[in-house]
Amino acid sequence: MTAEPLERALDHDERLTRPTPPPEPPLPLPRTARESDLPELRRLDGEVFQEVAYPAFLLRQLHDLYGGRGGHLLVLDDGDGRLRGYVLAATTAFHSDSWILGLCVAEDRRRHGLGRELMVEVLARLRRCGTERVRLTVEPGNDAAILLYRSLGFRPEPPDGDCAGTTSARVRTAG
Repeated sequence: MTAEPLERALDHDERLTRPTPPPEPPLPLPRTARESDLPELRRLDGEVFQEVAYPAFLLRQLHDLYGGRGGHLLVLDDGDGRLRGYVLAATTAFHSDSWILGLCVAEDRRRHGLGRELMVEVLARLRRCGTERVRLTVEPGNDAAILLYRSLGFRPEPPDGDCAGTTSARVRTAG
């Protein structure tokens, strides 16, 4: 290794005045949720879904049912201990039908393809388990989610009465 004399180095203003920007942080990769993720999962769910967030006891039960090896509760861990998203799919006993119970991406990480990444991974896992049909509901005004689901092959189903209760309208889709 050789060093350039200082006098010569000072002739290159560009190298001295324009520091190289730090590399973009790597995108978090989906992985199966762990028990140790539960506090962070509760934080993220509450931050994104606020008054309709899952209660802590239910998140625990859903983790016990659908987390673990090969499970259908996936999280996006950015490596610093903070979760940036999750997807949760529930399946019937024989795995022929499944429901996406939640798809969540932290507000500051939206519009980076993370929701798509989570959905693609969970749909691949469901396919490997023999799932034939996946359903979900989505707020009618959530255009970004509707476009995502349509791009993944989901199509609206006819209305099913009051599937979400009297407080909110939902669009039911199947893929």
